[in-house]
Amino acid sequence: MDTHLIKQRFGIIGHSPLLTTALETAVKVAPTDMNVLILGESGVGKESFSKIIHHMSARKHAPFIAVNCGAIPEGTIDSELFGHEKGAFTGATDKRKGYFETVSGGTIFLDEVGELPLSTQARLLRILENGEFIKVGSSAVQKTDVRVVAATNRDLLERARMGKFREDLYYRLATVPIRVPKLSERREDIYLLFRKFASDFAETHHSQLLELSEDAQQLLINYPWPGNVRQLKNVTEQICVLENGPIIHAQTLSKYIPHVEPPLPMLLGKMEGTEGMSERDIFYKVLIDMKRDVNDLKKVVFGLLEGNLDARNAAANMQSAVVPVPVNNTPVPSSNLSSYNDSNNHNTLSSNPIANQPIILQSHDDDEDDFQEAISYPSVGETLSLEAQEIEMIKKALAKNLGKRKKAADELGISERTLYRKIKQYELE
Repeated sequence: MDTHLIKQRFGIIGHSPLLTTALETAVKVAPTDMNVLILGESGVGKESFSKIIHHMSARKHAPFIAVNCGAIPEGTIDSELFGHEKGAFTGATDKRKGYFETVSGGTIFLDEVGELPLSTQARLLRILENGEFIKVGSSAVQKTDVRVVAATNRDLLERARMGKFREDLYYRLATVPIRVPKLSERREDIYLLFRKFASDFAETHHSQLLELSEDAQQLLINYPWPGNVRQLKNVTEQICVLENGPIIHAQTLSKYIPHVEPPLPMLLGKMEGTEGMSERDIFYKVLIDMKRDVNDLKKVVFGLLEGNLDARNAAANMQSAVVPVPVNNTPVPSSNLSSYNDSNNHNTLSSNPIANQPIILQSHDDDEDDFQEAISYPSVGETLSLEAQEIEMIKKALAKNLGKRKKAADELGISERTLYRKIKQYELE
């Protein structure tokens, strides 16, 4: 049958090559009994293709039923699809036939098949393999003769890799895959669809037939339409009801088109070592890598303060590290740093990008107690050993608080347990 006649019969509007290819595939596979998987975003009209396949098949006089798998609760979906026996579960006061039993001889359209629970997927696979099923609460095997047309807006192979969809079921369903293009891939059809919807709604609501100005047409065509044909139909109906025509300009049309944020930037390809990891695990990996970079930066800074690195080496090592943030935007006076020349006497410490900023050092023990202290730049001749500075601070805190360790710990901003450990470590008993 000519595709133009099929479009007229089933209300398919558009001349896009992608749409025509999908339609031709549906027409060719319809006379067979092959399983079909219709792929496409929500709102592109996947159910229309399932009806075309059914009505152009040898089963056209048998029942057809469309089931939204995502709308049925997980606890009752097995009963809905396969039926149940009396007393099979609480509330099962009578036996019930499922869709696969009542539609035997016809076609069942499983929309959003990717939402099926794994247990239900196993039951569906048995029907696709040998036409057998068992009711909930029964042990008797029953036969059915049903053609299955499924649809999804998910990547089922990706869900299979995540363990949420059976790979063997995917290959059973996708004997013939049909991809229905999204509206942004068939822009030449957008204005045609608008005119068809505007005509239908003008008749339904007894309102004036509206037309779009040139600028409004361009806005309509260039909009991405994330909700696809369904969204375009809703917008058209709103305009037909709420606006007076006959001409609608872009300024008026823009009030009915939601603003769509541009997509966030993404990393192309996969990070090394992230194969098989979930998005959350990859996020944690990035955070751990950032923490490692910060630790490397601390080592560079400590080495610089202790004279183990010159300013040029430190700057080179910090190119891929995170630069510390000034505390209260208070720079360190350059007079305290003027005497710190490197070994080659080419650069002073103050020429380093972080040298004019105080540094916050943070240490975590095994019990995740925070130990923070502000380190100011020492004067000439003062020891730069962090260990010596820490011992000196602990001694001062203990002396100030007359040996009372709890108060000394509070003074230092650490836990009492950490202070006990430090005292034992440095033999300050």
